[in-house]
Amino acid sequence: MPNQIPTPHKQSTRLLFFWIGIFATIVYRMIIILNHVDGPWLKIVWYVGTIGFIAYFAHRFSISERREKVIAEHRLMEKIDHGSWSPDDQAALRYVLGTLQSSKERWNYIVIFVSSALALLIGIWLDFFSSIQ
Repeated sequence: MPNQIPTPHKQSTRLLFFWIGIFATIVYRMIIILNHVDGPWLKIVWYVGTIGFIAYFAHRFSISERREKVIAEHRLMEKIDHGSWSPDDQAALRYVLGTLQSSKERWNYIVIFVSSALALLIGIWLDFFSSIQ
């Protein structure tokens, strides 16, 4: 008999980890700018960003593990081919698909791309053009 179907985290928990990922991404991109500033800020920002990424990706890993466990325990991939769905299987599939649909990963990737591009442009300007003047 499969284990109990996990429930999605509360919206507040999902938003917390979403914003931790966004914050860590933005802070990490500040490193390129802080390479040109004296003082402890470079290390502080690196540690904050790294800790944020650790928290965010540990959370994402646990979500992936939960999903994989549900799929394996309920043999959902096999049952899709055979069309044999119990109420528990339906709940398991609803959990997997529901959490996949409500994920904010796409927005995190957008912020990672935009902030990386901005950091690259600012870094190029600071490294190559600001010293020319």
